[in-house]
Amino acid sequence: MPSAWTLRETLIVAVLGAVFAVLYLGWVQLWLIAQAVFGAISMDVFMGFWFIASIVAAAIIRKPGVAFGAEVLAAAVQVLLGSPAGLLLIVTGMVQGAGAELVFALTRWRNYSLPVLMAAGIGAAVFSFVYTWIRFDYAALAPGLIVVMFVVRCLSGALLGGLLGYYVVEALYRTGVLHGLKIDDERRAALA
Repeated sequence: MPSAWTLRETLIVAVLGAVFAVLYLGWVQLWLIAQAVFGAISMDVFMGFWFIASIVAAAIIRKPGVAFGAEVLAAAVQVLLGSPAGLLLIVTGMVQGAGAELVFALTRWRNYSLPVLMAAGIGAAVFSFVYTWIRFDYAALAPGLIVVMFVVRCLSGALLGGLLGYYVVEALYRTGVLHGLKIDDERRAALA
């Protein structure tokens, strides 16, 4: 399987990173409202959407490094757009992208079925949970709350990252804009 990205693939990853960066910034506003109403656990409920760039890009391009690269690009664009999280957001993107990328690596970048996309969302959730555990000292929290936060974040990753990502990819595929990409080649070969 050739792992070098073509110019078209690179541009698609860049565009997806930029588009999702803007969506991520809007999602922050919704999360802040939910946090004011429901408290800290709302972050875990909303978290899965912040993994979707890696999942959508990987499902379309289907090459090593795409999930990681798309999530880092989305984080970098958010920083350039003035995210108050600052440069630390790039580290967050690296962590989330690595969690999704690991799941695709375990399939040797050959399986992009719905269960794998949902597993990639969970992978990003697990990696991000470990990162926020360290960053925000989750050890100081009640063990029951930590378990609930972890389970909710994994569910969010599976649903808002993986399942929603699957539907985004399917919608894009139906438009024909993915013609000639790996996803299209594999689907046409499966029908032959």
